[in-house]
Amino acid sequence: MTTTVSPTQTARAFLTDLEQALAHAQQTGEVGAVTELFVDDCYWRDLVALSWNLTTAEGKDDLAAMLTATLPTSAPSNFQLEGEATEDDGVTTAWYTFTTPVLRGKGLMRLRDGKCWTFLTSAQELLEFPENKRSRRIKGAEHGVVPGRKNWLDRRTEQQETLGITTQPYTLIVGGGQGGIGLAARLRRLGVSTLVIDKHPRPGDEWRGRYYSLSLHDPVWYDHMPYLPFPDDWPVFTPKDKMGDWLESYVKIMELDYWSNTTCSNATFDEATQQWTVEVERDGETVILTPTQLVLATGMSGIPNIPEIPGADTFTGDLVHSSQHSGGAEYAGKKAVVLGANNSAHDICGDLYENGADVTMIQRSTTHIVKSESLMREVLGGLYSEEALDNGIDHETADLIFGSIPYGLLADFQIPAWNTIREQDKEFYDKLEAAGFMLDFGDDDSGLFLKYLRRGSGYYIDVGASELIADGKIKLKSPAHITEIRPRSVVLSDGTELEADLIVLATGYGSMNGWAAKLISQEVADKVGKCWGLGSNTTKDPGPWEGELRNMWKPTAQQNLWFHGGNLHQSRHYSRYLSLQLKAREAGMNVNVYGQAPVHHLQ
Repeated sequence: MTTTVSPTQTARAFLTDLEQALAHAQQTGEVGAVTELFVDDCYWRDLVALSWNLTTAEGKDDLAAMLTATLPTSAPSNFQLEGEATEDDGVTTAWYTFTTPVLRGKGLMRLRDGKCWTFLTSAQELLEFPENKRSRRIKGAEHGVVPGRKNWLDRRTEQQETLGITTQPYTLIVGGGQGGIGLAARLRRLGVSTLVIDKHPRPGDEWRGRYYSLSLHDPVWYDHMPYLPFPDDWPVFTPKDKMGDWLESYVKIMELDYWSNTTCSNATFDEATQQWTVEVERDGETVILTPTQLVLATGMSGIPNIPEIPGADTFTGDLVHSSQHSGGAEYAGKKAVVLGANNSAHDICGDLYENGADVTMIQRSTTHIVKSESLMREVLGGLYSEEALDNGIDHETADLIFGSIPYGLLADFQIPAWNTIREQDKEFYDKLEAAGFMLDFGDDDSGLFLKYLRRGSGYYIDVGASELIADGKIKLKSPAHITEIRPRSVVLSDGTELEADLIVLATGYGSMNGWAAKLISQEVADKVGKCWGLGSNTTKDPGPWEGELRNMWKPTAQQNLWFHGGNLHQSRHYSRYLSLQLKAREAGMNVNVYGQAPVHHLQ
């Protein structure tokens, strides 16, 4: 009689064997018994738990090196299966929890024939410094008679008036968008003194100031902030001003220390004191801050890329980068030229057309297009949707599932969905190409997410502008670029001259280390190297392969300098790991970083 082994039994047996092998490795220094539990093409992705870094070991040799270096101090143990394992197409998937001497972790594993294929270890909480939540929440009031007491408002006002003036923050976050304030909220929960500075008059103004019709292209289930998910009647696609109001409310509700109307002039790091000296201009006055940690939370993008085009200084109309374009209302009946063919270019062209402008898009290279509804159905729906919630997958669970897929395997996971989209939306794509639009699905047909991770550009989530291009309502010149700008026209590479009252340069942004060059020094920017990209050796993402995003949410080559950004999902998820790294340092914990990547690209 044959005994059937359930997926849960398989997963539990693996964890038992793993714990025994890890204990043996910690005693002897020999990790062979651990690596024997993994298939040859294995991946172990660690988010801070073992490495105090974001790093992925690929293959048994990498795995052996990581374990040899990290096990003496990380000593993971107490592996416990969480819930029931599942099996699909020969792959057993299971959640588990574990601890180290200093933290509590959670992971997701995938097994093939009883051996491990992918293994995620993620830090969730520092044992000595848990967040004050649920049963650990503060009382908030002192009952009884307390002469001379200060109420909440007095204490809060005193903190706001002294931080940065008579007391210094441990962490200074430059940039008060969703990334900066989400990280600040996590740090506040951990008791880390943190100050956020932003150039705008109010939190959320970076959204309010964008072009009139802007809304998020990602759906609501993907976009929650830490701790405060959107209400269950929040619109699927958040309008820009509604997003701005939410962020402003978030700053107040989460009691964040936030200076508006404040710009960073320069920053220097003192190796002797291990502190930064940061000069800021606040409401017209110079203030010197001396934080220990400096976080640049300026989004995933750097300084706007503005191409040098002959004759630009002669143009008598309006010439702006897409980041400066506020809307198309004043261009009714006028001629507009938009250089670029990615998200911002499409949105701006659509807005200009809606406002009655005669608009032409100049496409220089191929662009990946996906219908919004197709993206939600085929790519996001399994993790971020009402259906996912009905299946017990909230956004935090979805974040870990997505994070458990090593970047080296992500293309393989994504390609089938994009093949389905290409087939289902063939008529849509055929119509676009017939209009002359140049399409792609990424260098290896892996679609939007890989393009985003590799280069941060080259795509558009269609919410209407593609149909306008296909129908000829938004005019198109492709392939082409602007070779000359004249007082009231542009000359294209094919010799065509187009009249123009407005030129919008939707030409993207540089790497985030451009902000390091501007605020600190070019030397420091070169020291940390390029931010973003995986080293996939695809278009705009030169090799060598790095396995993780460069410099994001983890230690950089410049001590006490961090980069935080990305979309709302990434900012939410990875702010957890960055906050734990910062808290560990603030608390004086023994932080042994493993796997810090060498710098291959400067910008």
